[in-house]
Parts: sequence; structure tokens; C-alpha cells
Amino acid sequence: MKLKKPYFWNDKKINLISILLLPLTVVLFLKNLFTFKNNQKIKEIKTICVGNIYVGGTGKTPFSIELNNILKNLNFKTAIIKKFYKDQIDEQKLISKKSKLYCENKRIDSIKKAIKDKNEIAILDDGLQEKNLNYNITFVCFNIQNWIGNGFLLPAGPLRENLNSLRNYSAIILTGNGENTKKIRSQIKKHSPKIKIFETIYNPINIKKFRNNKDYLIFSGIGSPETFEKTLTLNKINVVKSIVFPDHYQYTDNDIRRIKLLAKKLKAKIITTEKDFMRIKKNRQGINFIEVNLFVKDKKSLLNFLKKNL
Repeated sequence: MKLKKPYFWNDKKINLISILLLPLTVVLFLKNLFTFKNNQKIKEIKTICVGNIYVGGTGKTPFSIELNNILKNLNFKTAIIKKFYKDQIDEQKLISKKSKLYCENKRIDSIKKAIKDKNEIAILDDGLQEKNLNYNITFVCFNIQNWIGNGFLLPAGPLRENLNSLRNYSAIILTGNGENTKKIRSQIKKHSPKIKIFETIYNPINIKKFRNNKDYLIFSGIGSPETFEKTLTLNKINVVKSIVFPDHYQYTDNDIRRIKLLAKKLKAKIITTEKDFMRIKKNRQGINFIEVNLFVKDKKSLLNFLKKNL
């Protein structure tokens, strides 16, 4: 059974539950401390890892897709690699719709297939914590709205690694809706003064379809449902009800039936995310989804960074 992200993970105030769980974070701290990175790079193909240290909802997949588009426009033969997880079929379908995807149980097997097919660059959606692989470029994604939550390691907080680990990576990707990032940038630079920081904005490309002065019920089972709702409200969509499910939630017929009954009661239309829509197996009628891509604020700087490091 999937669980929702604990509320206290993003609680900026000191929380008793987090304090009680702090001793358990020692296990992850020691694991990170004594996990040594393999310095051998794969020579046959350039590799870029798009990962996170905050669990879920940081924009890895949309940035991987946008990065793939950018590199294709530079005339590179590219592919996206994702480790196969049965509960992440939605992301696999989304990537396959927009790019060439290799998805095996082991990332190295996917990389070998990409090499065999003569791809020049492999973009790995997730994989920062797999230290036996050494990438040419490593991007760490953060959601601006959530940032690092309460700042604690799992399970007391949402972090897989503390901020000191940023010095081991190439660049930061901040995803959001144009929020002020001055404090976040300052905090990043304290831990890694020379690291590059790029900002992206969620861009709903079919939003005009929903700007009709109607009320909307929205639902999602993603890592950052708050950002989904904020993206809609900033684009003048009137959200009257938001239903949140656990990340990668597999919807049942009863779930969809209840959502539709509530929407009818509220006299509201229904919107979900593209990933959630892909997880609805039946009874999709009357449910629309927002198609979103990422707009890179300083694309020229990102292009220069990629050319320099590939």
C-alpha cells in the first residue's frame, strides 16, 4: 500500500515526530559516508544524470525530456534511460511518448543497449545514488516550493543526502512557478560555491483549453501536488477542490467513480496531470489532463554549460 508523503517532512518548524525519528537518520548518514564513488567513466557514450536528493516531486522527468529536446536540436543522437520499476509505468509511458526510452532492471544494461544503437548521449532519469556509475554531468533537481523541506535525512525528513553532497555534483535545477530563489541560491552557494544553478518554470501548454470561467476539481498522485495546484491557479484556473493521492498511485474504478460523483455534486469539471491520466485504465470520459513542459529561463547559459562539459 502506497502512503502519502508525511506532512512533517515539509514543516519548516521543529516537529516532535521528526525529532523522535532523528536517531534513525544515522543509518542513512553512515551509508552515504562510506559509499565510495566509482571514478571509471563509460567511454563509449556521454552520460547525463538528472536526479534528486529530495524524495519525489522535483521535476526530474520533465527536465529529462526538455534536456533531450535541447540536445536533439544540437544534432546529438540521444535517448533517455530509466530503471524499470513496476509502479512507475506512468513515467515510462510519458517518456516513451516524447523520446526514445531504454528501461531495464539495471541501468547499465540500458546504457549498453543505447551504445549498441549508436546513441551519442544517454540521459538518465534518476540514478544519483547509484555510485557505481560515473556520469559526465550530474543535475540535482529541487522543487522551489518544497526546497529541502525540514532539512532532515530520511525518515525524519525528505532528504536522501544532506546539502554538503552538492559539492559532488555538476549543477542544480530549480523547478517551479517563478518563485523568488534568492534565499535558496544563497544556501546552495554556502555548501557548493562554484556549482551552476539553472531555473525552470512549469509551462502548461494546453492551458487555454481550460480558461473558460468554470469550476474545476483536480486530483493527482504525484510527488508535488502543491505545485500542480499552484500551476493551475497561477494560470487563472478556478480550483474548487483538490484530491491528493500517494505518488504513483494506481487508480481503481471506485476511485474514479467517487471523483466523478464529487465533481458532479460540486458542478465542477475534472483535471488531472498527464502522468495520472496514464494510470487511469477505464472510465476516462470527462477527465482532462494538463500537458506541461519546462521552460528554461536562461537556455543560452545551459547550452554553454552542456557544450563545455560534454
